[in-house]
Parts: sequence; C-alpha cells; structure tokens
Amino acid sequence: MYLSKEVKAEIFAKHGSAATDTGSAEGQIALFTHRIAHLTGHLKKNKKDFSTQLSLQKLVGKRRALLAYLYKKDIGRYRAIIKALALRDIIK
Repeated sequence: MYLSKEVKAEIFAKHGSAATDTGSAEGQIALFTHRIAHLTGHLKKNKKDFSTQLSLQKLVGKRRALLAYLYKKDIGRYRAIIKALALRDIIK
C-alpha cells in the first residue's frame, strides 16, 4: 500500500499534536491532502478511472467540511494548517 503506518505517523506527528493523535482536525486534513495528491497523480495517468474520480471528490468534500469546522472552531488553527499545506482559503 502506498500509505504505510510510518508515513501516517509522520503526517500526524508533523501536523497533529502527536504521532498517535489521529483524531485531530489538522492531522486528518493533512492525511486527506496527502491522499488527494496521490489520487490526483493516479487520475492524470488513468483518465477514465471513474471510481477513483468519485473517491477523490468524496475526499475533497470531507477535507472541505473539516476545514469549515476548523474555521468556525478556531480561526488561528485554520490559518496555520492552510499555510502549512499550501491550500487555498476556501471559506469566504
């Protein structure tokens, strides 16, 4: 699998509070961003893979919902995570 335990732990350690803190919004957003980048690369090679396209759209929606939650809960954490992951500010 492209996403091993070590890679996940590294993502959560970098963006969450600890490597075992898998429930933090920042860690989940970072994990979704990593998976979205992987699926985007796959879809560039396989343009007619519609099941992967649907999975990608669902992941983007989940990430957007988490970003909206973080925006409402704590604007500072929201701004920090979009800056760290180089995402666009989607909340207007």
